[in-house]
Amino acid sequence: MSGTTPEEIEAEIARTRTELRSTVEELSERLNPRTQAAHAADEAKIALVDLKRRVTGEVRPLGEPEPSRTGWVVIGAAAAAAAALVGAILRKR
Repeated sequence: MSGTTPEEIEAEIARTRTELRSTVEELSERLNPRTQAAHAADEAKIALVDLKRRVTGEVRPLGEPEPSRTGWVVIGAAAAAAAALVGAILRKR
C-alpha cells in the first residue's frame, strides 16, 4: 500500500463527510424557495432605489450595490401584474 494507516484513512473519511455535509447544507439553503424569494425581494428593493435615482437625477453613492437583472425582472413582473389588474378592473366597469 502507500503507507497510509487505518487511522489516517478514517480521519480522511471523517473530513470528507464533514465537507460533504457542509456542502449539502449550503446547497439546501441556496435552493430554499424562501431564501430565493427573500433574495429576489432584496434585489427588487435595490432596483427600485436605483430607478428612483434615475428619475430624480441623483447619483448612486460609492459602495452601494448596483441593481441586478433579478431586481429589474421582479419590478417588471410586478408592473405587468399591476397593469393587468387595472385593466381587468376597468373592463368590468
